[in-house]
Amino acid sequence: MTSQTNHSASSEKINPMLEGDIKKTLTNMTVPMILGMIMLMTFGLVDTFFISLLGTQELAAISFTFPVTFTVISLNIGLGIGTSAVIAKLLGAKQTAKAQLAATAAIMIVICLVGLLSFIGINTIEPVFTLLGASPALLEPISDYMTIWYVAGVLLSVPMVGNSVLRADGDTKTPSIIMAACGAINAALDPLLIFGYGPFIGLGIQGAAIATAIAWAVGVVWILVLLMKRKLVIPRLLTATEFINNISGIVKIGIPAAGANMLTPISAGIVTAIVADYGNAAVAAWGVGGRLESIACIVMLALSMSLPPLISQNMGANKMNRVYSAYKIAIGFVLGFQLLVFFVLYGLSGYIAQIFAKEPGVAQLITLFLMIVPFGYGLQGVVVLTNSAFNAIHQPMSALLLNALRLFLFFVPFCYLGSIWYGLHGIFIGAVIANLVMAALSFYWFRRHIYQTQLHEVTSE
Repeated sequence: MTSQTNHSASSEKINPMLEGDIKKTLTNMTVPMILGMIMLMTFGLVDTFFISLLGTQELAAISFTFPVTFTVISLNIGLGIGTSAVIAKLLGAKQTAKAQLAATAAIMIVICLVGLLSFIGINTIEPVFTLLGASPALLEPISDYMTIWYVAGVLLSVPMVGNSVLRADGDTKTPSIIMAACGAINAALDPLLIFGYGPFIGLGIQGAAIATAIAWAVGVVWILVLLMKRKLVIPRLLTATEFINNISGIVKIGIPAAGANMLTPISAGIVTAIVADYGNAAVAAWGVGGRLESIACIVMLALSMSLPPLISQNMGANKMNRVYSAYKIAIGFVLGFQLLVFFVLYGLSGYIAQIFAKEPGVAQLITLFLMIVPFGYGLQGVVVLTNSAFNAIHQPMSALLLNALRLFLFFVPFCYLGSIWYGLHGIFIGAVIANLVMAALSFYWFRRHIYQTQLHEVTSE
């Protein structure tokens, strides 16, 4: 009898999300995300490189597509955030059957919403891109690319949301492998379909979009098979009643999260316009700085994707102490790590500037950027992680408001005021001060919410 009991206890797996060491669990979840994001960035650069070989017109055409494709991708990201938050909470509460229904509903709703957005997009290519400023000569290559890309966008939605289901279950390694593999397939097909080699016909810019569609089609099959094998989804379409009952939580979190993502390029565009008053050299330096920021903050961004499932599962298990502990550990790490990154960038600023700029004036401004702006990356990380944490505890409007305040009450106004008082230096300093103020506000806001939640639980008992 005793040995049977011991066997039963030993066979029951311990969930590291709920019982394991928080630091170790976060590390194990974040490292694969970092590697996957690096691979995706690399393949994205390869994609742009091959299109650039077609000529300036094709490169200009692809540049016009970025705001539109980012809108579709933001919807995917937002619904993925909602999916992860809902399913992780259900899994933490050991409501596996409900989690399966929610995961299946998530895949169905993202196909419907992205499919509708893509249908509208295909039928409005000319007016939308004319409004964005594309010349008549560019409309043809843009149409060739976007007609196929909109289909690819629907295909992309399934792996993105499916990967969110896996992350909600605590698996961040497999999503990174899937995304990196799809990126590799895309990069491998690009030269074959763009220029034509062997049996392949060169299709130009349209070939790049087809390569993307094929890559994500592989991702669709891969993720669906995997989710069904792990019994994280139901291998059938949901009934209308099941679908309606299970999409509300995902949409409630996902739509505000998508909106929050869309605010970032808007604010970036406004600040770029402010920087433009100081000439093309300033815009070039600001643009290079932005690209370097995405690389310098890759660990922080990976952590912002691995932290929410851990928080949501513990919220579902009613372990709010672990929720707050995970949040504080992540905040402490990102502040220390990004400070180290700042010192590295500060010390290498002159060398980095020479790599990205041939003109001395541009190199000097890039050096100035790297000696000031990266000091705020850790503070920005506090805001980003708090935003993710609010979505994880099913407070999407707090996350949306937090992002809106950061961008439009502090970032844009502080950069503008800095430009008036101290010129280009002031813009850089304004960005850092905005992150400082928002980091303090974000930390206080989340800590206060956790305290009120715990107080409510105690009083209700």
